[in-house]
Amino acid sequence: MSDSPAPSGHGSEAPSTPRRHALTLAAPGPDPSTPGTRTGARHAESTHRTPQGPPSGPATGLATRALADPHLVYDPVVGDGPKDVVILGSTGSIGTQAIDLVLRNPDRFRVTGLSANGGRVALLAEQAHRLGARTVAVAREDVVPALREALSAQYGAERLPEILAGPDAATQLAASDCHTVLNGITGSIGLAPTLAALEAGRTLALANKESLIVGGPLVKALAEPGQIIPVDSEHAALFQALASGTRADVRKLVVTASGGPFRGRTKAQLADVTVEDALAHPTWAMGPVITINSATLVNKGLEVIEAHLLYDIPFDRIEVVVHPQSYVHSMVEFTDGSTIAQATPPDMRGPIAVGLGWPERVPDAAPAFDWSKASTWEFFPLDNEAFPSVNLARHVGQLAGTAPAVFNAANEECVEAFRAGALPFDGIMDTVTRVVDEHGTPDTGTSLTVADVLEAETWARTRARQLAAQTAEARA
Repeated sequence: MSDSPAPSGHGSEAPSTPRRHALTLAAPGPDPSTPGTRTGARHAESTHRTPQGPPSGPATGLATRALADPHLVYDPVVGDGPKDVVILGSTGSIGTQAIDLVLRNPDRFRVTGLSANGGRVALLAEQAHRLGARTVAVAREDVVPALREALSAQYGAERLPEILAGPDAATQLAASDCHTVLNGITGSIGLAPTLAALEAGRTLALANKESLIVGGPLVKALAEPGQIIPVDSEHAALFQALASGTRADVRKLVVTASGGPFRGRTKAQLADVTVEDALAHPTWAMGPVITINSATLVNKGLEVIEAHLLYDIPFDRIEVVVHPQSYVHSMVEFTDGSTIAQATPPDMRGPIAVGLGWPERVPDAAPAFDWSKASTWEFFPLDNEAFPSVNLARHVGQLAGTAPAVFNAANEECVEAFRAGALPFDGIMDTVTRVVDEHGTPDTGTSLTVADVLEAETWARTRARQLAAQTAEARA
């Protein structure tokens, strides 16, 4: 559904955009000796240049199968204009922090479109007006009257932006004319917009990890080398650390975990924890589902699968280590024994800036450390008995096919059951494990389709709800 025609020349249909070839960076960043030259510029200029040729060999990047490669720039452009950006999930945590970054850097970024679920129309209207967005998208058609009213209050006599509404609104916006799409949507509903952005030839700053978890093969089939830049703090850290060497140099990836609110507790001690306990994250302020995923360490399991897909590193060379301070966001160990760690105080604006600005750094994107003050950085091995989610994620990642989608969907249902009091905390992973086991090994030899993913998710959600209901009845 589209409400109020777009201004001339800015219709909602995606223009015919040629697929690009990544430019190989001679160094992991722009040449600071060239004044007045910027690698990022408005999308309109990029469509009138000759695409750069692909890298000449594997030594220039990580691998042709890697989805993210810091040595490559998918859509390199030259000029001083701002880069046109679409923000999906603008009223959520990633979206609001991205907007803060954009507003502080109007010479670098210009937002052309915003999408949200529709639960905070007043905020969405305020964002659209402040940013001058030409298109606003909401998933809920029922909130369009309230959104139009909120926009009218912000814009007054000015012309309102185009409104897209319905379950496909974000997907339509993701294919609109821009340079970069930031996908900050939460959940597997972010897959369709991810695929649309890739198909339309946009650079994808990806914060929606479920796109890779549930649709990894679909994403890999569409993405060009260098087209995806990860925004998850851990994967943005790996992305930056990997710029220090080639794929042949990499021995292992080390993903850090805060340990959540239950770090140090045994499996037995987790049996009676409450929802309030699980929501009390010691480091990060996040939504309830992500916070509980951090408590179970499911989020870390998902990140292991994501790291495997993004960087094409085998699961046995991806390690998880507990780091309570959350200063080191991830590390890369190289074959010569060196370990490169990416560290900043916990603040998502840093990874967002990498996603929007790479290969340039955005000055003062996030706070830096005060090295004049003493601090302690600790690292502990992961307790796989108390937190079995990471090993289960490795298992479903190796099964591939629809198994990761089943794992993710079952977990989402079990988290909701835990929040509703139907499942105990340790029942989350017990139930997810049972659903994964019942799903079995996915069929091989055929290509994964979106229909396969949706069917597997529907089955997993139904089965997880059935098992949670049985557990609730038994506990009553």
